[in-house]
Amino acid sequence: MHKLLSLRHWLHVFKRVWKLLGSSGVPIWEKLVFTVPALLYVVLPDALPMLPIDDIAVVMLLANWFAERMEKKYKI
Repeated sequence: MHKLLSLRHWLHVFKRVWKLLGSSGVPIWEKLVFTVPALLYVVLPDALPMLPIDDIAVVMLLANWFAERMEKKYKI
């Protein structure tokens, strides 16, 4: 829980995400699994009105999931 509240952790996560999105070792469809839901949720936050989660929190959780999954799967 402590790392989820750490600014240093989130800065590291977003650096990893940018690296992974720019990597040729990660297929485009894998990149779209992260970018499409994140962008749709930011653009259309009212599509899920029953979830009391802020847009930024959703993107941060998706970014963390994406970075961990891609680094394990592609050893980048």
